[in-house]
Amino acid sequence: MSPETAVPLAGARAALEATTPAGAVGHRPVAGSVHSWDLSTGVDGPGTRFVTFLAGCPLACLYCHNPDTWKMRDGKRVLADAMVAEAAKYRAFIRAAGGGATLSGGEPLLQPVFAGELLHRFKHELGLHTALDTSGYLGVRATDALLRDTDLVLLDIKSWDPALYQRLTGRHLRPTLDFARRLARLDKEVWVRFVLVPGLTDAPANIAGVASFAASLGNVTRVDVLPFHKLGAAKWERLGLDFTLRDTPTPTAPEVAAARGAFAEYGLSAV
Repeated sequence: MSPETAVPLAGARAALEATTPAGAVGHRPVAGSVHSWDLSTGVDGPGTRFVTFLAGCPLACLYCHNPDTWKMRDGKRVLADAMVAEAAKYRAFIRAAGGGATLSGGEPLLQPVFAGELLHRFKHELGLHTALDTSGYLGVRATDALLRDTDLVLLDIKSWDPALYQRLTGRHLRPTLDFARRLARLDKEVWVRFVLVPGLTDAPANIAGVASFAASLGNVTRVDVLPFHKLGAAKWERLGLDFTLRDTPTPTAPEVAAARGAFAEYGLSAV
């Protein structure tokens, strides 16, 4: 992300007082805290994606590979105009590749006005498919207008067991399940994301619980089984955080295949 996209803090504070822009007639100078942006393929929605990583997250997942996105104050204050202009540079390539734009983080719904502005303008100005990558914990902050501008929700369901979920994230599971049910009522397409962590989330009953719930919703078109990895361990150390899973092994290929098979048994497409 280039330095010129950043805006002074005072201007950003004033901009954030704008109303949710999806129904606004004209643009308002909405700004937010952005960690970074990138182009990716295959993991953040269909096709090649322009991915904006918003700063700030209410969860503190034990296996998080981006702990540097946890605090909003560590991001750069950026105008939505600047992010849309950046994405526009790649619009032709993205559309030709069957891709779109994804909001990730951190947790995008920690900044719902900024997230809503970006989703609205990515979709309606640039004509891009839009995706929201979220834990669902702050799903109540997603307005109906924001969700109308979202074509796909990448929903992280980290565990079916409430106690394990709280141990993994420091938060409660119920808000995520409530948000998932709301998305089902809205018939919003969902890809469920499930991180397979040996000795934690890999218990057959835990996987079956997530699979059964996802299958019951009727709007889950894909499940991403994501193997636990330690690529973010150096960030934990650099930030002075204790990476408690340093001795946890990464799952083997047969273990990942078995987890995908467990989801498939419930009629879900798992990759």
